[in-house]
Amino acid sequence: MTLSDSTSPSLQQLICSNKFGSFFGVTRETLDKVWSRLTDPSRNSVIYISMEIGADPDVYNPVRDFLVENDLTFSSDPALQSLLDKYIQGPQKIPNYSGGLGILAGDTLKSLADTHVPVAGISLLYREGYFSQLVDFKVGQIDHATFWKPAVTPTLFPLHEPGQPGTPLEISVPFFNGSEKETEINARVWVKLETSGSMDYFVPEFLLDYNLPSAPEWAREASKQLYSAKSNIIKANQRRLLGSGVLPLMQKLGLTARTIHLNEQHGVVVTLHLMLREIKARLGSDYAELLTDKDIKDIADKVAEQLVYTIHTPVKAGHDRFARSLYDQISGKVDRKILNLLANDEDSPDEYNFTALAMQVNRTVNSVSRLHRDVTRRQFPRFADKINAITNGVHLTTWASKNRSRVFDSSQLLNGWRDDPGVFSHARLHTDSGFRQQLLTAWQEDNRKLTEHINNMLIQHRIQMAETWIEPPNYLSYLKDDGFLEPGVFTIGFARRFSTYKRADLIFDDIDALAELLVAGNWRVNFIFAGKAHPSDEPGKSVLKLILNNQEELFTKSKGMARLVFIPGYDMAIAKMMVSGCHAWLNSPKRPLEASGTSGMKAAMNGVPNVSVMDGWWVEGYHNGKTGWKFGYEGPVAEADMSETPDSLLYEEDSLSFYQLFPEVLRTFYAQPDQFLDIAINNLHLNVPIFNTHRMVAEYVRKYELQLDRETEERLERFRKLYQSEM
Repeated sequence: MTLSDSTSPSLQQLICSNKFGSFFGVTRETLDKVWSRLTDPSRNSVIYISMEIGADPDVYNPVRDFLVENDLTFSSDPALQSLLDKYIQGPQKIPNYSGGLGILAGDTLKSLADTHVPVAGISLLYREGYFSQLVDFKVGQIDHATFWKPAVTPTLFPLHEPGQPGTPLEISVPFFNGSEKETEINARVWVKLETSGSMDYFVPEFLLDYNLPSAPEWAREASKQLYSAKSNIIKANQRRLLGSGVLPLMQKLGLTARTIHLNEQHGVVVTLHLMLREIKARLGSDYAELLTDKDIKDIADKVAEQLVYTIHTPVKAGHDRFARSLYDQISGKVDRKILNLLANDEDSPDEYNFTALAMQVNRTVNSVSRLHRDVTRRQFPRFADKINAITNGVHLTTWASKNRSRVFDSSQLLNGWRDDPGVFSHARLHTDSGFRQQLLTAWQEDNRKLTEHINNMLIQHRIQMAETWIEPPNYLSYLKDDGFLEPGVFTIGFARRFSTYKRADLIFDDIDALAELLVAGNWRVNFIFAGKAHPSDEPGKSVLKLILNNQEELFTKSKGMARLVFIPGYDMAIAKMMVSGCHAWLNSPKRPLEASGTSGMKAAMNGVPNVSVMDGWWVEGYHNGKTGWKFGYEGPVAEADMSETPDSLLYEEDSLSFYQLFPEVLRTFYAQPDQFLDIAINNLHLNVPIFNTHRMVAEYVRKYELQLDRETEERLERFRKLYQSEM
């Protein structure tokens, strides 16, 4: 990030406040500008609801970078020094995300901040975050709670009651728990400032904290850990805590947004509250007795005008379903009337389907890639006419490594790239020998960084093995003399949620065949894997365990040519290190069950080629082989088998396709390095302008129907011209 001397704020200017709190990182002018837009009577703003938001400060924090780059790390003012220490030395993790969905939400809000779009995010604050992962060679994944301290985490601030700085701000949230009498539960409110790269705007992410002594046990339990796996009632209550808190928060803070964007259906309970508000206004105090099915349908149509919905998965397990008998315990009579009419599940009549509710009550719904659009239309034929595509993106300045970013900064051809990813589309990078060499050097440095991290991890695992009962998860940890990786060896990465349809173990289906081709070609390969299986996903845990089980056999049969390593504790920092430090990125889902696959986009932001099944975003990012390689089944959606059963996952067919392709990838890397570098530059040239969240939010703004100032609208239109998801 660079700021001119005329625009750089002083340290004192970065401290600001309003009636709800004191903040650091933006000026008072910026605070007032954002707040006035979010509370304007014109209602020209948006509320973005997501069950998870991933935006760790150790991966992207413009304020910290500004302080360090300008040597603003000391102040004689103790209060200011405390803030500086918090931003530079404090804990840098906000573990309120599980993976791609949450990280996408964070990237989206960053680009909305960069482009000055008036949006506020709403999510929950989980005191135990998402689970932390240990991996034992014999046991597999071991999950445990993540404990963190919001109060000392940079970019995160508690709000207080207006005019009462010592009194935490609380909202009162209504719930029906099997009776017709509302129960009100309080939640405290925190805000994370998602600051623009130039520090002249921000998007607030409001986090609702129900873990209060006054809250009933069910609310405290449901708010502890993201996607808690303990029971279905906790799962249902967690969704209620999110959706039910939206309107009370908006009222308390004076937020006036006309549009509510559901990032997946987890927060769709807000729809019930919007409808209940309209029902009360229309029918009066006797609304419960007077309400008819026609009233519900009419009011649903009215409420739908306020909602934009993004669906992220075609996988059945990704759609929230709750037994009607369960929901009888946690809902009111009117809620059940609405759900009986709008949340029917044709495949399971004893359950409510919340995806069905979200699909019905909205003014527009979008998938997250073109292929996913086709799949979604097939799954929901009733709504096919209103299902369109907005292909996902990632936040370029978050995911381009520091080494790559320095190369981009030094190139005159890429002037302004931090503000406009479109500059990559017309820059003649292939013919610039200086750029080519600098990019190659940066890639080598990032590969060395990843390799060093893994080797240090292996050393620590050896120490851990001697001191604890934990068996290290990597076979290399048991080798004294040869238990390390070397930089420069072809490194292929795979990191994502371990779910059966993602087939993390696909390329190891026939280890004899894989080892044989490596030995025959004398090709050394480092296979780097990371990711978590949900605590209740036993099949996913089994896939992770298979990765561990394959390590020794692959090493032995390949005569040490292949080294398979698993990195535990996957988070954003590990992801960034992997997508920039690998030489290729692997994605091997069963087509067409991968809706998008943003990890491959993050690799492309660094120029790293993908080796992928033609699913999700890769159908759009493949460019006839200019940016990487494809393998596996490529049949039409209409004929695709959507099953996730083990015997339908096409392991034999698609692994064979990979073994046939892989020698071409390795020959290119080892024998034709200039051609491999060409493919990397093609990713920058062809994929960076498309698969970035600036372009993505520009498409969403059309759905939001906002009235923006001329400069902002012209900028967004420039991004929209880079690529149109819907064709």
